[in-house]
Amino acid sequence: MAKAPVLTPRADDFPRWYQDLIAKAELADNGPVRGTMVIRPYGYGLWERMQAEMDSRIKATGTQNAYFPLLIPQSYLTREADHVEGFAPELAVVTHGGGKELEEPAVVRPTSEMIINDYFSKWVQSYRDLPLLINQWANVVRWELRPRLFLRTTEFLWQEGHTAHATYEDARDFAAHIHRAVYEDFMVNVLAMDVVPGRKTVKERFAGAVNTLTLEGMTGDGKALQMATSHELGQNFAKAFNTSYLSKDGTQELVWQTSWGSTTRMIGALVMMHGDDNGLRVPPRLAQIQTVVLAIKGDEAVLAKVREIGDRLTAAGIRAHVDDRTDTPFGRRAVDWELKGVPVRIEVGPRDLENGTAMLARRIPGGKTPVALDDLVRLLPAVLDEDQALLLTQARERRESRTTDVTTIGEAVEAAVAGGWARIPWATLGEEGEARLAEHAVTVRCLVAEDGSVPDADEAPGNVAVVARAY
Repeated sequence: MAKAPVLTPRADDFPRWYQDLIAKAELADNGPVRGTMVIRPYGYGLWERMQAEMDSRIKATGTQNAYFPLLIPQSYLTREADHVEGFAPELAVVTHGGGKELEEPAVVRPTSEMIINDYFSKWVQSYRDLPLLINQWANVVRWELRPRLFLRTTEFLWQEGHTAHATYEDARDFAAHIHRAVYEDFMVNVLAMDVVPGRKTVKERFAGAVNTLTLEGMTGDGKALQMATSHELGQNFAKAFNTSYLSKDGTQELVWQTSWGSTTRMIGALVMMHGDDNGLRVPPRLAQIQTVVLAIKGDEAVLAKVREIGDRLTAAGIRAHVDDRTDTPFGRRAVDWELKGVPVRIEVGPRDLENGTAMLARRIPGGKTPVALDDLVRLLPAVLDEDQALLLTQARERRESRTTDVTTIGEAVEAAVAGGWARIPWATLGEEGEARLAEHAVTVRCLVAEDGSVPDADEAPGNVAVVARAY
């Protein structure tokens, strides 16, 4: 009899495959409260690498990190009507503390616009205080009715940026800069994810924003996944909190604001975009372990050699890990590392030592080849670069091959239901057509210009709607 596969094949049941991979690659477990999750060390290691890459890009914009409280007075959420209406169904409210009923209930933050704006109104007095650029790495709670690990959880980790500017133009340009130079650059060049940058429709934009910029990625089953968003908030929150400044001309002016965020959803996206039937495939630039060096047997000479190789690779700037657990069968260890998606395995046994070689197993394209031990340090950087580029190419080819240009709403629904994306002129679709798509669980993921760039306005001539079913 054929051995049962380690994972449910994607073609048989994509959601089941996803759950299998999360568990068997030791990324996360379900938490004790419905919708929460425990992120295991290997999964958290991915998040730490994402944090490091994102944080450096965020700080390069001049933004500084800060921290704001988890609990927000409920009264704060009444100050901006659209914002509170958008989040009301997802709120978790604390009514008791210290054994007593609270005088005012506290909301567990679903996002921090309200509390941050309260402090912005204190910190901003003059044009000299602007721009004020703040980011925080934190957790938030949004009560999720249909949870799925990493993709939709009641509690998740994220970064949220909040900024205040003297003019509309400064705020608009900063939101676009974050969208492009932080999020898109990170996703394309580190996560190797093919993403479509665009503008959300009025129906889909962030509650309280005047414009939302998004990055949409295609998962392995052809659905869409919103990856990160950057919002122009206009003066909505400035009016609610009276966040104003004394201008150079001596007049009192309201600030213009942005907010922007990305979450642990990116780990789920990593699984769904790059994973295959054998497990995860981690882009080399992201991987906390780029190369694992495995001892096939517990021979002392073999153990000494794998440790030496590990040291040489680490000294060369490659993130290497030595697996010398020879009390665990080699085959099981190899499968575990394959599940975890480590880009390269270097396998060394007694026969390899005799030949002066190691077996180089590449996770992303697949396949094994013998390589001279003395050539490993020289060859690996190029191998990792090739595999990084291949993941991006494969993601882009999938999206392009499964995206259809259509002219009718019916054709758009058909393409999305069949497991792909559709592009339809926004002038043909409009808000009425958007409502018709929703009847089939299809949404407008974003608007793009005819040339694929991000439009300057919702109703700009030539806007194209990218529509799909989404997670």
